[in-house]
Amino acid sequence: MSDAKLIATLPGDGIGPEITEVTKTVLNTVVGEGRLRFEDHLFGGASIDAHGIALTDETLAACKAADAVLLAAVGGPKWDTTNPDDPRPEQGLLGIRKELGLFANLRPVRAIDALIEASPLRPERIKGTDLLVVRELTGGIYFGEKTRTETTASDVCAYSTEEVERIARTAFRAATRKVTSVDKANVLETSRLWRETVVRVQATEFPDVVLEHLLVDNAAMQLVSNPSDFDVIVTENMFGDILSDEAAMITGSIGMLPSASLGNPDGPGLFEPVHGSAPDIAGQGIANPLAMFLSAALMLRHGLGWESEAVALESAVDRALAGGLRTPDLGGSANTAEATEAVLSNL
Repeated sequence: MSDAKLIATLPGDGIGPEITEVTKTVLNTVVGEGRLRFEDHLFGGASIDAHGIALTDETLAACKAADAVLLAAVGGPKWDTTNPDDPRPEQGLLGIRKELGLFANLRPVRAIDALIEASPLRPERIKGTDLLVVRELTGGIYFGEKTRTETTASDVCAYSTEEVERIARTAFRAATRKVTSVDKANVLETSRLWRETVVRVQATEFPDVVLEHLLVDNAAMQLVSNPSDFDVIVTENMFGDILSDEAAMITGSIGMLPSASLGNPDGPGLFEPVHGSAPDIAGQGIANPLAMFLSAALMLRHGLGWESEAVALESAVDRALAGGLRTPDLGGSANTAEATEAVLSNL
């Protein structure tokens, strides 16, 4: 079909190719054959092996030309290095976020009733949790100037008011109850600018949304002691990276957490599970594909505007879990194919 939506798929490394293939099957089932067209491209470690860099100009151009980008996972011990001159798979992630203008990373965290017992937290603590981490994705320490000598190293953390304003607006628009802005304003100048800017955006543009502030160390404690109190958490790049991985354990496994990276309204969004490439289980057919499925649902919703299809996929995952589906990371024995079939049978 000429009007099929073009999805640039980046299988990446480790378990990435395995969960990408089954996700294509699930997507074609939920939206109907012919409505999506997939194009695979090398990315991350796989691209380093083939081309010497994690993100080639060709792959970047293909992503820019697509309606959405679906990424599985990158990285692994094979490419780990402390030499700043050696290519790393993560450079591809930073590069594609910057080049596509993806400044807002959305990570929904929901306590699924069927998995309450799988969480290391007590059920009464996590029941009812339904929060969204809004992470600034293209600024801060990850993108600041870096220096390295034999005995010293530095990474500059820098933010502009414009960068803080746009991520704050994203958070306020997503909120249903309140926005919790997380910073380290008692120590860092960037956090003081962050807090002042978020306060101004709330006062001038979103006065009806409740705003509270937490220092990042306190926020880390509150996430495990009272996660259901949160609605939307907005924070800078590194804090968001850490806190969203911590919040993932509310669901019972980081293998359950999806994400959406959005920004330029005229360009594609990027959708990926939060988990890594799990090279220790790659090729064994036992990877949990559910976070990839849920990332695909976010793609349907935020990338393509297909809300009913997104809800259908999310509901199928919920029903499969309610029916007893458990992969090894959730304390069960279902392999990738069995998990896929369980979701397909509930569509």
